[in-house]
Amino acid sequence: MQCNDISTHNLPKRPLRIFVHTGEVSGDMQGSLLVAALERQGAQQKIAVEISAMGGSRMAAAGAKLIGDTVSISSIGFFEALPHVRKALKLNRQARQHLKAAPPDVVVLIDYMGPNVAIGNFIRRQFPKVPIAYYIAPHLWVWATIPGDTAKVLSIADRILAIFPEEARYYQSKGGQVSWVGHPLLDRFADYRPELAKREARQRLGLAPSDRVITLLPASRQQELTYVLPIMFTAAQQLQTQIPELKFLVPLAREAFRETIETAFKQYGLTGQAVAKDEQMLAISAADLAIAKSGTTNLEIALMEVPQVVMYRLNRLTAWVAEFVLKFSAPYVSPVNLVNMEPIVPEFVQWEATPEAISQMALNLLNNPDQRQKMVEGYRAMRGHLGSVGVCDRAANEILELAISNAVCAER
Repeated sequence: MQCNDISTHNLPKRPLRIFVHTGEVSGDMQGSLLVAALERQGAQQKIAVEISAMGGSRMAAAGAKLIGDTVSISSIGFFEALPHVRKALKLNRQARQHLKAAPPDVVVLIDYMGPNVAIGNFIRRQFPKVPIAYYIAPHLWVWATIPGDTAKVLSIADRILAIFPEEARYYQSKGGQVSWVGHPLLDRFADYRPELAKREARQRLGLAPSDRVITLLPASRQQELTYVLPIMFTAAQQLQTQIPELKFLVPLAREAFRETIETAFKQYGLTGQAVAKDEQMLAISAADLAIAKSGTTNLEIALMEVPQVVMYRLNRLTAWVAEFVLKFSAPYVSPVNLVNMEPIVPEFVQWEATPEAISQMALNLLNNPDQRQKMVEGYRAMRGHLGSVGVCDRAANEILELAISNAVCAER
């Protein structure tokens, strides 16, 4: 798209239309930070913006007009996705109807590969001149196993806004137009002070300074209540047998999980409590150790400098297909280890994710100050490779630039 003059003086009288498409709890969180930055940068540049989104409640709270809630249907695996197919198709239709009714000036895709490729292909057919920015592109540089996946992403992305250095290098090497903006969680934890945060979190949660606290983070998807929670809670049960005074906190990624989590506390005889979604940072800050499923939360825990053990499990059939049919393999699954491709945090995935292995590693971390300190030093080294503060504003400015260019060209 080439225009000689893309100054804001030539913008249409209506607000710039920005459409953001994502799913899952982490995508909703990252999307909310981006929405806030788009609003902020638009105001600073005196550009009116109108942001609509497929995402979740956090993006809506940040100011986006929510067209449909995609967080509730997020899943990993072929068979796990089947119960959500009808709702996913309905949400896809809602998104397409909205886009036809209010054609965007720019589209932003966040993670969430399958649905994002589908909506990206629709944009390419329906609005071929509308630019698409892929923010937090799929981790194909780690686990690309299906031929053509990278080409699918590059075919729909006019610009990739990369958050990991290796992500930027990978997509650039494949011919993508890439900007490395850094990791958005840096903005969220720019002023975080671990010791102070721990004291304040314990006060607010009614915990004593001397309490020994482990925070469990088992689920942000429905399927994880089935496959991850039992393993994690059994490991916690074993730890409590070893250290009876332990207290456990479980932040709720979704309020709909409360009954299942509270029932599990009773079933496994754990001492502790479930805490609300908006208290997740408090629950992590208050902890001496976290046991977490793999995902963006691992990076949050690292930036809070809390030692952690990472685990994940899928449906056995899904895992078998991935390993033996698709030949899926990845050196690491936790974002903490992916930054420098180094084993900063211990990972127990699928067949290795046993309660005994997880509880033993957790016990070692709890009782070995040197091992805990080594992990914290690894966190600090990793943080230095995530970029610099101001990530969301940099990403927002690139997106606004694409929107302005498209809007000005469209007026001619």
